[in-house]
Amino acid sequence: MNTPPYPYHLCSAEQCRRMDERTINEFGIDGFTLMEIAGTKAADFILSEIEVNSHGLFICGKGNNAGDALVVARILSEKGHPVTICFAGGTDSLSNDTSKNYELLKKLKGTITFIEWEPALTFKEYDFVVDGMFGTGLNSEVRTPYDDIIRKINSSDSIVFSLDLPSGLHADTGRKIGIAVLADFTISFGALKTGFYLNDGFEHTGEIVLCELPFPNHYKEKSAFLIHEKWFTESDINQKPREHKYDGGVLYIIAGSEGLTGAAVLAAQSAWGTGVGAVVLITPKGLLNIYEKNLTQIIKKPVGSDDDTHFSMAHLEQIQSFLNEKPGSLLIGPGLGRAPETITFIQNLLSDFSGNVVIDADALFALSESDGWKKPDNANWILTPHPGELKKLLTSEIQDDFDRLILVSKTAKEENVTILSKGFPCILGTTLGDTYLTVYDTRIFSRAGFGDILAGKVSGYLLTLKESESACIKALIDGKQKADIHFNNSNSELEPIHLI
Repeated sequence: MNTPPYPYHLCSAEQCRRMDERTINEFGIDGFTLMEIAGTKAADFILSEIEVNSHGLFICGKGNNAGDALVVARILSEKGHPVTICFAGGTDSLSNDTSKNYELLKKLKGTITFIEWEPALTFKEYDFVVDGMFGTGLNSEVRTPYDDIIRKINSSDSIVFSLDLPSGLHADTGRKIGIAVLADFTISFGALKTGFYLNDGFEHTGEIVLCELPFPNHYKEKSAFLIHEKWFTESDINQKPREHKYDGGVLYIIAGSEGLTGAAVLAAQSAWGTGVGAVVLITPKGLLNIYEKNLTQIIKKPVGSDDDTHFSMAHLEQIQSFLNEKPGSLLIGPGLGRAPETITFIQNLLSDFSGNVVIDADALFALSESDGWKKPDNANWILTPHPGELKKLLTSEIQDDFDRLILVSKTAKEENVTILSKGFPCILGTTLGDTYLTVYDTRIFSRAGFGDILAGKVSGYLLTLKESESACIKALIDGKQKADIHFNNSNSELEPIHLI
């Protein structure tokens, strides 16, 4: 699979700082020029969103984030917009480039007003607000007067444009540091920040606009990638035309138990919908009649006797012989239940199966009950845990999405498995150490049965695409598109990222 293009790379604050510093110190584009480029692009975008003669309030701190805001203010003033500039902490000790832009502003003849912050300040006369208080360097809790200012911004009716990231939001973790601006638009300079898509980031960033800066490609860094159909459809994954139903392999599904047959039905139907040539559902014989009625296109392989309604070690040898009949992939877990004999069966099967396998639901529980993961050397595992299953599987406390991101990425590489961590956002960790995040609101999937559907899709695409990363990404994109149709969502595209 191709590496996603740079606009879909996510960076930490430290990575952004290094790219900026190297471009200035090694490549030779000075910081003042970078600030001018950033501010000019941001101004162009803001001009496209506001009405003629709109009055803007620019709230500035002391660092380079304030300098970006001053560039925007200068350009908008020259375009005939009245601007009011408030230095929340005064004008002493401004950064060098911010100070230069402050002096430039004072030379202009447009409608420019400088004010001091006071608690009685009202936002009623301003059509929009530009947040230039903090950049990516904020690590301590927001203090007075900035906390009061942020509360005022969040309670106002003005359109809010945050520069680089909403003030008060941590660039890496997406956590609010006390309080954070609720932006309508976040204009991110140089790269998208990981924190936009974690924890509080989704709520606070609004619509995200990427303002690319002239960083040389060999200076560019990343901590993760965004999953998006715009780059995935352009990747070099090619599916070979199938000559017959068994060409390309068979998808075997081991799922279902008494009272939980719906999970097996949903997973099998979902897998069939991916276009695989043959899906084989292996079932205890006592459940066969249910599947015969509900899964007409699926091949059924019963094991045991008419009295068997869940899997046990008594079925292991027969199932292993089924799996050896034709090459293919395996999905195990949906609706298997947690009977002790079923758990033992799952553990033994997984320790022996050397092919591609998607491990979901109750199979993940069985894996977490194992004394270590006995993964065969030639096996390719994709684990699809929801947050609770992930905690138990990794035997680790996971406080929030940032913790989850770190643990998924670390465990996937160390254990040589692919982990698709369900949640908001979905986080995909790969055997090479690459990490992917969903860019859309995955809370639409928080319904009974959606996990079974996703597992079926991942399994089907694993069989047809032959790559674990591609299978998971394709399943997530396909799931979002199908959900849009199901929920009558008029926005059929994934969450937009504007590039300027």
